[in-house]
Amino acid sequence: MSSNSGSGGGATGRIGIGLELDATHLKILEVLRDNGRVSVSALAERVGISRANAYTRFEALRADGVIRRFTAEIDHQRAGLGIVALIFVTVRQQMWRQFRAQLAQMPEVEYCAITTGQHDAMIQVRMADVAEVHAMVTERLANIPAVKATETVFILDEVLRRPYVLPSDRERDRGRGAPRRPGPSPSSDPEQGQGQGQGLPLGKMRFVGAAEGRAALRDAT
Repeated sequence: MSSNSGSGGGATGRIGIGLELDATHLKILEVLRDNGRVSVSALAERVGISRANAYTRFEALRADGVIRRFTAEIDHQRAGLGIVALIFVTVRQQMWRQFRAQLAQMPEVEYCAITTGQHDAMIQVRMADVAEVHAMVTERLANIPAVKATETVFILDEVLRRPYVLPSDRERDRGRGAPRRPGPSPSSDPEQGQGQGQGLPLGKMRFVGAAEGRAALRDAT
């Protein structure tokens, strides 16, 4: 569904099957992040567009899958789940299908992601106490044949949790005077990179091989 109608800036990204997200769409998502039950009239007023335009854009965001669902955010502490733990799992490489299937049968798992690094997956769980976490790791995860090893980290304090972030958050922060990442100086040569990639923008760093680096050190001395 096209979103060319109404006010808004230029397109900032293509999502789903073809909806162009512009500045007005991002403003709508910002408002819904604060209050997902806001009325269409209030949404239109806060974004600065007509009610009809707000409704059309809102329905387009839903139809295109940008807005996937609406849900309630609860206070886990008051719900009796005050202990949060991250469990890093090493998976036997030929048993990923079994790992995924059995993990899906564990209702206490809040989140799971496949990761790079020392471990293969990260699981987040919320429990009533430490003993429940210990029992889950030693009695349930350890008994899954696909699980080779685990490492558990307890979260002491959840400093920041946002429902989601948007490209407009970064742009607004820059508008308030947040420092930008320094770019290349006019005299720097991107190909030379001043030897260590100094002055190059992120994504254009020049990596020096070990042999080349040792040769450069010998020449310098």
